Amino acid sequence: MRNPDNAFHAAIPCGDLDEAVKFYNEKLGFKLARRYPDRVTFDFFGDQLVCHLNPSKLSKDKNPYPRHLGITFYDKEEFDSFIRLLTERQIELLDPVTEFGWENQTDEPMDYSESQIGTRFKDMAEEHLTIFLSDPFNNILEFKYYFDPRMMH
Repeated sequence: MRNPDNAFHAAIPCGDLDEAVKFYNEKLGFKLARRYPDRVTFDFFGDQLVCHLNPSKLSKDKNPYPRHLGITFYDKEEFDSFIRLLTERQIELLDPVTEFGWENQTDEPMDYSESQIGTRFKDMAEEHLTIFLSDPFNNILEFKYYFDPRMMH
């Protein structure tokens, strides 16, 4: 069991620290915890996200598998609130069908506050709502909500 005082740590490459701060802090609203000449650290939903300045490690591939990170929301209201923030701040979502070639792997997207949210594993215990977005350095983020909370882990 996770001690709530512990924090998960994820590190990703970035090409410009100012651009990372603009995206993660100003657009997504994640608290800037620390900044050094070679990295910035954010409070990412209570965990630690570190953007390391390393332009040579950036990927051009938008397919999230096997490289993406994100949050699975337990509370649907929190998921909805995050979607509203993305919509208000005009953050572009990735389309899994066109970006990842998932023609037969997603159900019809739902119209939700002018955003497109995919439904995966419809009519199964694992059914969930999901969105993907890319930061300015092509790091892929996924945010999702399972209707059955037992499927979160």
